[in-house]
Amino acid sequence: MLEDHIIESIQDGVLVINEEGIVVKINTEYTLITGVEREEILGRPLSAVRPNAQLVQTLIDGKKRTGVYRKLQGREYVVDMAPIFENGKVIGAVSVCKGKDEVVELLDQLNVQQKRIQHLEEVLHSNYRSNYTFENIIGNRGGLKETIEIAKKKAANVIFPVLLTGESGSGKEMFAQAIHQASERANRVFIPVNCAAFPKELMESELFGYETGAFTHANKMGKSGLFQAAHEGTLFLDEVGEMPIDLQVKLLRVLQEGKIRKVGGVKEKEVDVRIIAATNQNLYERVQKGLFREDLYYRLCVIHLKVPALRDRKEDLPELVEHISKNYTINDRKVVVSREAMTALASNAWPGNVRELKNALYYALSMMTTHELEVSHLPEAVRTQRQSIIPSSQIYSDLSLANYVQSSEQQYIKQVLDQFEDSYSGKQQAAQKLEISVATLYNKLKRINKG
Repeated sequence: MLEDHIIESIQDGVLVINEEGIVVKINTEYTLITGVEREEILGRPLSAVRPNAQLVQTLIDGKKRTGVYRKLQGREYVVDMAPIFENGKVIGAVSVCKGKDEVVELLDQLNVQQKRIQHLEEVLHSNYRSNYTFENIIGNRGGLKETIEIAKKKAANVIFPVLLTGESGSGKEMFAQAIHQASERANRVFIPVNCAAFPKELMESELFGYETGAFTHANKMGKSGLFQAAHEGTLFLDEVGEMPIDLQVKLLRVLQEGKIRKVGGVKEKEVDVRIIAATNQNLYERVQKGLFREDLYYRLCVIHLKVPALRDRKEDLPELVEHISKNYTINDRKVVVSREAMTALASNAWPGNVRELKNALYYALSMMTTHELEVSHLPEAVRTQRQSIIPSSQIYSDLSLANYVQSSEQQYIKQVLDQFEDSYSGKQQAAQKLEISVATLYNKLKRINKG
């Protein structure tokens, strides 16, 4: 019979009893493992041949038993037992056994694989570890202090998605890392993904993974995606506005249901991932143009944090410059920045924000031969953009660097305002030239008038 051939081909020992406890099936592997000859047991009550056999009890109570250790006549093995049902009634039971040596070998292999998994997890965690905390965010002007406070008190203490908006280079990823570090997921992975860096087809497989044979040249073993890698951690989706519409649908499902489906897959898998998204675009405008899903926009925008541009917080420049250059020395002397150089830095619009400022300072530090950073050391683009705000004859030695930068900014604002009418329209034109919002201009004017 076919079932006899099937049982005989199984590499484990198999024994089957009917509802009366009579042994009706046995394979060769069972006799090799247990030492029981086929003629001794086949067709006889199991309890008569093996008085302590628990398979009879399985027949009575209908319960499965696993990992039962047996030692008889110097032979050691491990047995799994299960009842056989037909129409809800127990009509027999089956036992499957493995020799002790085989079990030990399998356990050794399992231990090796568990150690490999542990090692891979440690590597993964070391590769995807956040480095920045809120203490690493320098400055408190131009709305930055308020943004930090909201991020600390609200965003870090909840599981909801966070949307960070701000210009390129303003520090959105630093905020994302700081939020992760202040959250309960701090000891788990933080995985950054730039949505603008991947073509559509590759992005889907990177985020969600793929099954075996999902597409040509796919890994034969399939692949786990970044959502699975970020399980119980944080996934940072930078430039989320660039995500294709069809992928936005899949992201929305993750946010709603906490489930993913691999490319080419059928089954869904649950994941526990905190999403922090960032963009330098106006997502609401993209929603209006049909380039971004409105439902996803509101899902991401549960907590919305706007990271201010550097030009809106010029008062933070001295502290930023000191922080960036503090680890550099020339001839064993700490780097200092001349007032003329600070004026040039304060006069720049910094469209690339803190990232551009860092690059400019790194360039200047590489050009220096003495410990004092002068205007001549700055990149040409910074030197040509600076305005003559305060003549050198008006530089007073009793001004602190921060007050000097603030005074320089105020003088420049006055110069720009003088070019336009004293009206709201004039203020709009001045703000546009200064590359700041009208609200920021009015706030700066209030400080000037108080002074």
